[in-house]
Amino acid sequence: MKKADTLFKNAIVLTMNKAMEQFEHGALVVSGDSIVAVGSEAEILAHYEAENVIDCGGKVLMPGLVNAHTHVPMTLLRGLADDLRLDVWLMGYMMPVEREFVTPEFVRLGTKLACAELIRSGVTSFADMYYFENDIAEVTAEAGMRALCGQSVMKFPTPDAASYEDALDYTRKFIERWKDHDLIVPAIAPHAPYTCTPEIIKACADLAVEYDVPIHIHLAETKFEVESMREAEGIPVIPYVKKHGLFKAKVLAAHCVYIDTGEIRTLADVNAGVAHNPSSNMKLASGVAPVQQMVDAGVKIGIGTDGPASNNDLDMFEEVRLAAFIAKGFSGDPTAVPAATALQMATRLGAEALHMGTLTGSLEPDKRADLILVDIDKPHNAPRFRRDPNNTYVQLVYAAKATDVTDVMINGKFVMRENALLTLDEKALMAEAQEYAEKIDAFLLEREQSILSKLVALGGSIEEESFEVQTKIKITDPVDFESALVATSTQGLEIVHKRHYREYDVYFSFDDPTQGRLRYREDEFVAENGDITGVRARLTLIGEANKEEFEKDVVLSRSRYLAPASNSLRFYREYFKPKGEQKIEKDRLRWLVKFQGTEFYINFDQFDKPDLGNFVEIKTRTWSRSDAKRKAEMASELLVALNLGNEENITEDYIEII
Repeated sequence: MKKADTLFKNAIVLTMNKAMEQFEHGALVVSGDSIVAVGSEAEILAHYEAENVIDCGGKVLMPGLVNAHTHVPMTLLRGLADDLRLDVWLMGYMMPVEREFVTPEFVRLGTKLACAELIRSGVTSFADMYYFENDIAEVTAEAGMRALCGQSVMKFPTPDAASYEDALDYTRKFIERWKDHDLIVPAIAPHAPYTCTPEIIKACADLAVEYDVPIHIHLAETKFEVESMREAEGIPVIPYVKKHGLFKAKVLAAHCVYIDTGEIRTLADVNAGVAHNPSSNMKLASGVAPVQQMVDAGVKIGIGTDGPASNNDLDMFEEVRLAAFIAKGFSGDPTAVPAATALQMATRLGAEALHMGTLTGSLEPDKRADLILVDIDKPHNAPRFRRDPNNTYVQLVYAAKATDVTDVMINGKFVMRENALLTLDEKALMAEAQEYAEKIDAFLLEREQSILSKLVALGGSIEEESFEVQTKIKITDPVDFESALVATSTQGLEIVHKRHYREYDVYFSFDDPTQGRLRYREDEFVAENGDITGVRARLTLIGEANKEEFEKDVVLSRSRYLAPASNSLRFYREYFKPKGEQKIEKDRLRWLVKFQGTEFYINFDQFDKPDLGNFVEIKTRTWSRSDAKRKAEMASELLVALNLGNEENITEDYIEII
């Protein structure tokens, strides 16, 4: 007889392997952290014995569920803001609260609370994307769970990184610490194409390839995202990220709601994993992903809950059932995503989507002992029919509840035994979470009067780059500036294109100057013959400038949020209730130029109201501190090339010099 550590017997064993083998009277053997054997009880008992023999009492023994996409610390933000548009929810509530409260202590508590919830619902592995991922990994490993931990990288400052360069540096150290860990797979998480530049996407892909770790990213989640990409780049989201090298790495793509047949084929060809998030997508009205088409194309697709702030729970049994239901309801095909397929997505296919298929996701020899026991002997699951081999899958997907999970083993160790958590104290965690909720409530009550919150609530807001290179020179004598600009083309300057505008600005000011100024602008596009060819209206919330970092150069660090202005000026007056307002009218000639290979905007502004005279202004923006410093130095060189180097630089906005 072969000896083992643990032997499970008297179970309905669902292996979830590729052959979808089942053993009505089955058994499974564990030694150390791995499965040694699985099969019929008679065969297993004939060849193995163990110190710990567990009589499963006819329960289902199956692989632990794989939550393919979530943000576990956001358990502390559960119920914070609901029934809102995605942009309002994200930019108006989630991001401001995260900037204020997210710390290593915050993510550790949120992760512990999430692990307790995940274990109770039969999850043994999850894919996370958040901040301070090193702390998340530590807490997850202490709880005994398996996870793909993705460190977030974005183009603007985050709670754990002042710039994307800092985020990449943090990520490299994070990967080096956790590479080849028993439970944690480190990953890089460039948040999404709309929050990352092409340079960031490429840098993340290169880093992932260097260390052979996955990339976790949001792709094609909303119609707005996809339409914006088509308008800006002329191509859909999947070709865009492919163009910038994302698929050189092992990719786990969350959502993929708005993708076409060609994009599905691309995902299959590059072996990308996809995380389908039915509850989150439905709750935020993002849409329904083409799941059956992806399955048919051979895409490795798993199921995720998304974060508990947008779901609002981590219950994978509920998620699996919904994945099957909405595929049928929205396709009109009751055979779409049958129960067996949905359960595969939550186990083996989910593990493969996370690029962890060799470790977990099915009950097979040499895979890790990540397994759960599910009690289907409950009133809500009675009676049981046996004529159809798919019946057990049907019971689990359409009738079972997360509360039916009684035991959870991960990596050969129990983390829940007979409904008792062994590695976490739920009551203490819930009490600590409530303390955070009270602090966040107080913060939001005070912040409800925020101009940014009001702007975001209108919809369509985006955050501009954090660093602005800006300088202007007042022209005292009449000058043909365009001729001077053309003459400079011999000194490394290339004119890309020219625009002519009439600009009508109204600046709103508020009692609290730290709220910044809100600018309402109407642009008239002027043709060469003087005709107006189009009109555009925009709102810009301009934060206070920080001029300390590069004071000798011409760099400002400030927040700027843009939003379309689809309502009248009267509406915005009444909506924002400003303390005062000032008007500026000017004629602007704008050139996009390349100076020594770097793009700048050069504006020649002639003021009508107030009569300030004429100005030459040089502007550019960037997400990178180091790039800002470089461009500031180049802007000074550009002034010299324009024979304006001896004039006094003005770094204030026009509204500040009226």
